[in-house]
Amino acid sequence: MGRAHVSTHQLVAGRYRLLEIIQRETNRICWYAEDIGTGEVSRPCLVTQIGLPDDAYETERRAAARLLRTSERMALLCPGRIATVVDAAEEAGTLWTVNEWIDGTPLGELLSEQGTFHYVRAARIGLELLDVLDAAHAEGITHGELSPGQVFVREDHSAVVTGYGLVGATLAPRLTAPAFASPEQARDQHIGPAADLWALGAILYTMVEGRPPFRDRGRPENTLKGVDRLPLRTPVRAGPLTQVVQGLLRKDARERLTRPVVREALTRALSEDPEAAMGAVPVPRLRGAYAAMRPGGPAWSRRTMVVGTTLAVVTVAVAVLAATQGLPGSDAGSDAADSPARPPASAASPGEGTGGGSPEPSVPPSRTGSPSPTPSASSPDPDPKPTPTPTPTPTPSAPATALPPGFRTYRAPEGFSVALPEHWTRLDTDRQGDLAYRVVFGADGDGRTLAVTHSARVGPDPVAVWRDDVEPNLERSGGYRRIGEIRATTYQGREAADMEWTAVVDGARVHTFGRGFLLGGGRSFSLRWTTPDADWEDKANQEALRTFLKTFRPGSD
Repeated sequence: MGRAHVSTHQLVAGRYRLLEIIQRETNRICWYAEDIGTGEVSRPCLVTQIGLPDDAYETERRAAARLLRTSERMALLCPGRIATVVDAAEEAGTLWTVNEWIDGTPLGELLSEQGTFHYVRAARIGLELLDVLDAAHAEGITHGELSPGQVFVREDHSAVVTGYGLVGATLAPRLTAPAFASPEQARDQHIGPAADLWALGAILYTMVEGRPPFRDRGRPENTLKGVDRLPLRTPVRAGPLTQVVQGLLRKDARERLTRPVVREALTRALSEDPEAAMGAVPVPRLRGAYAAMRPGGPAWSRRTMVVGTTLAVVTVAVAVLAATQGLPGSDAGSDAADSPARPPASAASPGEGTGGGSPEPSVPPSRTGSPSPTPSASSPDPDPKPTPTPTPTPTPSAPATALPPGFRTYRAPEGFSVALPEHWTRLDTDRQGDLAYRVVFGADGDGRTLAVTHSARVGPDPVAVWRDDVEPNLERSGGYRRIGEIRATTYQGREAADMEWTAVVDGARVHTFGRGFLLGGGRSFSLRWTTPDADWEDKANQEALRTFLKTFRPGSD
């Protein structure tokens, strides 16, 4: 794929000024922008940047016209449900599409904030998307790349779909969100309406489980291989949506549920808990500069001009930009406190690096655990026991549920507490004076470890701690590979970040999830959960990770 060099001092198609990135997916970037070609008052709009193959210039020149025709047709079929494309242009190997401003929040953003949705809320959004698919499929139109990044949710909870018209309009691989691509797309086969039904199932799965059905594996080809070949992990939080989700995610397109069957199942789920249909659906809120700069906002004219003239030059690699990463089973819902926040769950966390660049404590070489492990966001597979109704958010004073069989509460002399497997003991303690300590837990003959690290000197950004203080040390270890992005989240009401990675320790590849969270005053904790890579998704390991996250308490220090 080509690279697009975008300067916010330059105008796309001579009139659209890019202000802020609001959505990223592989080969696709959506910008909040302003149209300055409409007279004295500029207007907000959404500008989507789509990379084209380096050698596709002549073929792709017709893409803009075809995209406009398809979008206009869909807008007539579904008024108010489809984001209208008002302009499209090809410049320097990049296809740009311009939509009218949508006064809503990307579904991917809502999932990032809230982790999981109650099944009633998921069913409501699913029915809205199904309405759009019904109209499109009746006219022989396939979306082909439906994903949380292509869905906006308005404040009245209605959904708007973007991205219609791209399939067939360009030769660029349609991989804007590989984790939501259908198996037939993974095999580079011809696609039809069944591919959209798969994507609907993947979106429903992600809403209730907190992660995509097949996690993002860093490179699109690896993610697609998983979609095609790996078995579906059974949803555990879908309640009455379980069967419809599994029916939509059948590998053989001919065996997927039909739209009428899906509609009946979603409608039935919606009617099972009418109170949740209203009470469990918080109003989405716009975030970032593009929320403050909505038309009518007091700072609209002045702030847009300031942002438009001061943003630096942005170099965008329009290629493998990981979209929604899928961690094995994210637990969300309640402040992301109990389970890995979202997709790739993983490694270090803000307390992990001792801050200030000093080396982090090391795990005993005899243990199979790269830098101490811990859970992750978008979400290792930690999922609480299946239950159709949301569980109350745990408070720092007590676990949300009774301990699973085989676990006991361990209270450390340092002040923290956590539930551990009964046969586990404290294997190692590493201290750096009053600045940091690390405690590693495990058992002889058990290739898994949990490391708890406390630091008294970290920066104010938990993502930066993983990236700048922890990851450089990990990169010097054998075979280190980060899985997905470092993701900001919250944990027990505190700022936190998740990272997930694999590494080679004593000749064996291990898999680690890390969550770090800030206590204030430069202090932080991080948890790292490490298992042999081949055993990462074992049910017992995922339950252990969920238990660690639900029961860890930092104490009063």
